[in-house]
Amino acid sequence: MSQYYTPKRTRNLYEPGSDKPFKLSRSKIDLFLQCPRCFYIDRRLGTGRPPGFPFSLNSAVDNLLKREFDTYRASGTQHPLLNKYGVDARPVPHEQLNDWRENFKGIQHHHEPTNLLITGAIDDLWQNSKGEYIVVDYKATSKAGEIVELNDTWHIGYKRQMEIYQWLLRQNGYAVSDTGYFVYCNGVSDKDAFDGNLEFDITLVTYHADAGWVEGTILSAHECLNGEDIPGSGEDCDYCAYVGAVNGLNET
Repeated sequence: MSQYYTPKRTRNLYEPGSDKPFKLSRSKIDLFLQCPRCFYIDRRLGTGRPPGFPFSLNSAVDNLLKREFDTYRASGTQHPLLNKYGVDARPVPHEQLNDWRENFKGIQHHHEPTNLLITGAIDDLWQNSKGEYIVVDYKATSKAGEIVELNDTWHIGYKRQMEIYQWLLRQNGYAVSDTGYFVYCNGVSDKDAFDGNLEFDITLVTYHADAGWVEGTILSAHECLNGEDIPGSGEDCDYCAYVGAVNGLNET
């Protein structure tokens, strides 16, 4: 069995009736929206989906972008990308930014109605001239054409991610703009040679978010966790479809 996967986890499980706040990350809320069955089996019963391979190049791009924007943050000067797109914002210092960026910690809010501790790790934080904080997320890919909007099927997860971050900041008492930005790095693949260099076209994608769904989803996820029966699977859940197909073969 892989050292990276524990199919029968006994720690960090939701216990109905417990007085201890239960940590629920942004990614697990998205899992609930994808498939209540996978969510319940993971958080309540201790068997999560097998993990995918880590995207090391994406992580490298994230780290380099953070260092780059932090340079302008420290100097109090404007980043050229924001000048290029005419954005009324600049990278803003915040004493908690490093904590908010940290995986498994991030920005947190104790949701008292459910006793869930909602968490999420942001990439960057800007501020506009009205004093509103702006959530910024870094993305890296390699696809044909310029990336100017997020219309592909999987982009719904990116949008929900940003909206949860906005919700978390508001719950912590901050004024937050509904407008967020994706710094999208698109790897150039039509060069004549590699020559040890991977070049990127960088675009700034504006997203006008609506976090109105977050509160209701947290309540629904909490109700799911407190149920005694395993819920039905998500309509498009490939994991459940695979398990169903394997079980069907075992029955023949």
